Order: sequence, then C-alpha cells, then structure tokens
Amino acid sequence: MSKPTIIKDAIKRWEEKHPGEQIAEASEVGFQFQWPPIEKMDNSLSALQKCKKLSLSTNMIEKIAGISALKNLKILSLGRNYIKSFSGLEGVAETLEELWISYNFIEKVKGVQVLKVLYIGNNMIKDWSEYVKFQELPCLEDLLFVGNPLYDSMEEAVWKVEATKRLPNLRKLDGEPVVHDDE
Repeated sequence: MSKPTIIKDAIKRWEEKHPGEQIAEASEVGFQFQWPPIEKMDNSLSALQKCKKLSLSTNMIEKIAGISALKNLKILSLGRNYIKSFSGLEGVAETLEELWISYNFIEKVKGVQVLKVLYIGNNMIKDWSEYVKFQELPCLEDLLFVGNPLYDSMEEAVWKVEATKRLPNLRKLDGEPVVHDDE
C-alpha cells in the first residue's frame, strides 16, 4: 500500500487545483477524500491563515492536531475518520462555531465553548454522563446525535424528551426543530 498523504502534499494539490490562488488567503479549504488518505493533521495546517471552513472528512485521521494557529476557523469538518477524542480543539475553542465530527469513534466529550452546531452522530457515546457535558456549551443550538449507543438504546420519542430536557437551549435536535413546552 502507498504512503498516506501528508498535509504538505494536500496543500500542494489544493494549490495546483486552484491556480493563481494562495492557500493562505483561502476562506474555505477542503482536503476530504484524499488518496491515499490523510492519517495525521500537523502544523503545516498553520499555512491556512484566513481559513474559516476546513474540511478533512473521509480520511483516516486519528487525532485532531495542528489547528491552533487557525484564528479565523469557524467550521471544522472531520466526519468519517478514526478520531477518538476532542483533544486538539483547545487552540480554536474561542472561534470554532461548528464541528462536524460524525462517523468517528468518540466515547468521551469535552466542550468547545462557542460551538453553535455539533454534528456528532454515529460515534460511541453511550452514557448520559457524557451527553450532559454538552451543557458546558452555552451557545449550542443544533445537535446531531443520532446513531450513538445512547440514542439507539431508547425509543425516539423518549430520546427527544430526555435530550431536550437536558439541553434547554437547543433549537434543533437530530435535524428537526425543537419545540420547548414554554413556547
């Protein structure tokens, strides 16, 4: 099998596909579906100075890394990888508004303060003790959680009641608007 794609090579490919554009000036950068897949995020990502939306979905990444210098990052797409934890997001915790991290192997949750949107469906979260950590996200409005063992262990109607009771600020749960009793 061939060696994994490294971030420097992904940057070079991006610049070849976007002649006349500098990756440092791009607001949206996509490194999804790389072949061979990317296995490691590294500090080469710091070249993406103006990036607001970064997609690294559908690779073989195990750890979030190398994004602390991305001070404009608002949307990070890491779906369909091998990620097991939220570690590595600390450097962008003040700007990151949307984290798309479905179809990974996350069991334990850690907050990113300003997140408004969290797509974390089809992971490995099985306990309410992990789910309630989303209460540490005061801005969270849109949560996709379907496909986690906790979700799968309940009837859908019961899930919705319990999930929204624990996160009263939610406006959208699993793709559907949330109606609170007090509205």
